[in-house]
Parts: sequence; structure tokens; C-alpha cells
Amino acid sequence: MNNFIDQFVNYMRIERGLAENTVTAYSTDLVELADFFKKEGLKLFDVSKKSIADYVGTLRERHSPRSVARKISATKMFFRFLTSEGIVETNPARFLETPHLPRTLPDTLNVEEIEQLLDQPDTTRPKGQRDNAMIELLYASGLRVSELINLKIQDVNLEAGFLRTMGKGSKERLVPIGEKATTAVKEYIHGGRAMVSKGGNSPYLFLNFRQKPMTRQGFWKIIKKYGKDAGIQKEISPHSLRHSFASHLLEGGADLRAVQVMLGHADISTTQIYTHVTRERLKELHEKCHPRP
Repeated sequence: MNNFIDQFVNYMRIERGLAENTVTAYSTDLVELADFFKKEGLKLFDVSKKSIADYVGTLRERHSPRSVARKISATKMFFRFLTSEGIVETNPARFLETPHLPRTLPDTLNVEEIEQLLDQPDTTRPKGQRDNAMIELLYASGLRVSELINLKIQDVNLEAGFLRTMGKGSKERLVPIGEKATTAVKEYIHGGRAMVSKGGNSPYLFLNFRQKPMTRQGFWKIIKKYGKDAGIQKEISPHSLRHSFASHLLEGGADLRAVQVMLGHADISTTQIYTHVTRERLKELHEKCHPRP
């Protein structure tokens, strides 16, 4: 079965053009599926609808609803691929239903909390300049953390005030950045980054002190530390700044479709969740400020 998983992974990566994070997650999910079949003594051609249902039952015992939904999606796509390639005659996962996941409101920081967060990096030091530039750029552009850490110097046009990024599905988009983020990135490139790179030729914009690109985990720890230092009680992650970017734009009157384009959402319904956030914010303001709330 591992051979067929490899074929499927290549199909996802090359023909479907799925993002590397998605390909990696699906690969892991299918290894778990193969392990289940092996323990049950099943070969690929013996798999039935009942076998698939039993597998899903074990998933619900061990994983969160969101993880189960992704693993079911991987299973359905895998067997659809096997059927289309003539590897199996019938698709035992054809009628498998993906569980409905409730949409939760994103966690957001208000403008004051953003300012408090940005007050934490010591911009007299290379590390502080880098961290400040990363936070400013993330909040100014609404990038996903994977997009941020994969930025190359050539992707950022500081004169025009735009950056170019490759989002989900290998879709390229241009995103405007503000003056404060532009200034922070310039100071980092000519200051902290120049000191860290020591004349190296890494194309990546944000480097750690081993002259390697910043990692997701590394930046996540940085954000958590600064949030704690700022005394912010909310759970903070890099995604919090993406949520805040979208919510603050909509609160300021930005067009929903413009925000959709900047976030790189394929479907506007994904962007619409932020309108719930702004409605909650308006309700809070009404209750706080109206004489008869």
C-alpha cells in the first residue's frame, strides 16, 4: 500500500498542485490508514465500506473533530485516486461523510494590544529588529505564518510597498504593506539581518542566528513570549495577527472582497467569518457607549 500512497502523494503535489503543508498532512494521515489495515490483516483490495467505517470509528476515539475531518478527506481523496487510476474497481469510501465542523470566531487582538505587543522587541538589538519586522509585517499584510517565514528578500518591494507571496494551492498574490511595516523591514535588512547573515547569501528574508530561515515553531514561541511580556491575557499565536488584520480592516470599512484577495481565500465564505467578529465588536461598542444599551 505504501507504493500507492507514494503515487498519490506525487499526484497531489504535481498534478493537483496542493500546498506542501497539505501534502505532508495527508501523507501522515494515509500512513495511519495503512497501519490500521495492516493490523486488521487487510490488503488494499479487501477493503470494504465496513472496513472504512471501523477505521473512522477508531479515529474518533483518538483525535479531535477537526483532525478526524481532515483524515476522512484524505481517505476519500486517496480512494477516489485509486479508482480513477484503475487500481481498485470500487470506491469503499465513496459515501463516507465528512463531519460538519462548527465555525468558531477567530481570536483577535484589539489595536491597543497590537501596540503593546509591538512595544516588546528591543529594536536596538538584531533579534529585536527581526522580531519587530516580522510582527509589523504579519499584522500589515495578514500573511499565514508559513507564507511569512518563506518570504525571500526579492519578494518584498519596499519602494512600491507591496510583497509577493505563494499561498495555498501554489497561488501567487500581491499584498500591500504599510509604511510602518516597510520601515521596520528596511531597518532589519540594513541592520539586524546584515549582522546575522555575516555576508551570507541566503535568499530568505527572516533568519535565525544559525543563518537559517525562521521556523514556524520558532516564531510561535517568539509571539507567545512577547504576548506574555506585554501582559496580554488572550491566547496569542501568529494566526492571531492574521485574524486581527482582517477584523480591523473590516471594522474600518474595507470591502469584503478586497480583504478576501489580501488573505488569499479561494472562497469568500471563508472571509465572511470575520464579519461576525466585527458585529460582535460593534455590539460591545454599542453596549459600552449608548446611553440606553
